[in-house]
Amino acid sequence: MRILAALALLPVATFAQDAKGPRNVVVVVADDMGFQAGCYGDTVARTPNLDAFAAQATRFTRAHCTTASCSASRSVILTGLYNHATGHYGHAHGYNHFSTYESVPTLPVMLSEVGYRTCSIGKYHVAPEIVYHFDEYRNEGIQGSRNSVRMARNAKEWIAESDDQPFFLYWCSTDPHRGGGPDNFANFDGEKYPGVKPVHFDPKAMTVPSWLPDTPAVRDELAAYYQAINRLDQGFGELLKALEETGHADDTLVLFLADNGPPFPGAKTTSYEPGMNLPLIVRDPYASKKGITCDALVCWADLTPTILDWCGVTPKPHVPIRTTENDGELDAGPKRPVTFQGKSFAGVIEQDHPEGFDKLFTSHTFHEITMYYPMRVHFDGDYKLIFNIAHQLPYPFASDLFDSPTWQDVLKHDRLYYGKRRTEDYLQRPRFELFNLKNDPDELTNLADDPQHKGRLEAMQKTLQAWQKETGDPWELKWRYE
Repeated sequence: MRILAALALLPVATFAQDAKGPRNVVVVVADDMGFQAGCYGDTVARTPNLDAFAAQATRFTRAHCTTASCSASRSVILTGLYNHATGHYGHAHGYNHFSTYESVPTLPVMLSEVGYRTCSIGKYHVAPEIVYHFDEYRNEGIQGSRNSVRMARNAKEWIAESDDQPFFLYWCSTDPHRGGGPDNFANFDGEKYPGVKPVHFDPKAMTVPSWLPDTPAVRDELAAYYQAINRLDQGFGELLKALEETGHADDTLVLFLADNGPPFPGAKTTSYEPGMNLPLIVRDPYASKKGITCDALVCWADLTPTILDWCGVTPKPHVPIRTTENDGELDAGPKRPVTFQGKSFAGVIEQDHPEGFDKLFTSHTFHEITMYYPMRVHFDGDYKLIFNIAHQLPYPFASDLFDSPTWQDVLKHDRLYYGKRRTEDYLQRPRFELFNLKNDPDELTNLADDPQHKGRLEAMQKTLQAWQKETGDPWELKWRYE
């Protein structure tokens, strides 16, 4: 069980390098992307740069975000802690106003403290800035973080400015997140995004996944969505080229992932697999094995510990987030060693079936502040338990998902099914959902009420509650209060 596990890391060096050479890091976060890439078996997607990258890296097949919501997920990526422990329960911007406790150590700050120079390019979406502080923000001309080609050029300029320090680059396109207005994925031709070549997709040729209804509205949206993915791929290719041209392709750890799944009902904001089981492709320049897959159960709480482990960095002592002695109030006491709620997977990047990576926990509470629907999830091998804490409520919609042509078509035609799931079952869920993902990848057969699975259900419930208690989850009280 990965509960507040302290890392056993190498000693801190002023500059992170060893006998193999420097230890630079680039983290690429796509916005709202699932397995819509050729390297994950999608035959419609056009992602040549990502596919070529995967051929030289390790492709994880069971990687999960901990919350399928942009802002909250990014807070986990950059802290190694679940959002119920940091207070970053949902979106940071606008009236949502969620943010992380100021006592929380974050990846850019921890790396900066040991000599790294740090830079954020593109979507940021966490708060407050003093907690998630980067040395520089190179966002000139990136057009809402959708011109990923310009983002790559900005990255190249920043990387090339100095070779005296190791670097950490956080590169986050807004693509393929749903846009606004009549063109939901901000797909434009001509000179809208200079340097990006528009690539169109035929709605009739789209392969509709099983969790979506096969309607003209869905096909139209998928075609636009895939165009946005291709736009991201073009910029990612330029970013990889920038590493080569600056001489850092062979000394930089590159991670490609997404914050959450596709921006359609049934994926984003849910705890079902389309929203949580996401791409994670890791290229370790010092690895001897290339182009392999890894089925380790890992999550975004594992990313910060993994990166620090790979860099050989032990974080400096920090004021702890919480203590149980004072009922969850912030502790202003002495500094202590930094601990994480995830664990490093740096040691298994070259393994297909590593041991010790068959259990996982995830935690979602909000997307927008109006979307209260806390869910806690426990994975144990092929089994997955979802605890729908506010199951009495109908499932809430993100504003963009509700307004999407996909969902409006469901309402207009009063469709009985949404994908393979009954629409009413999507909207109103039971307290517990237990699935065997191997036998039931679409998560349609709830085993929670099956007498044959009573023992497994009770054991997983007990383990989940213990994890909530030990990670300081305020919603652990719901096991007793409701």
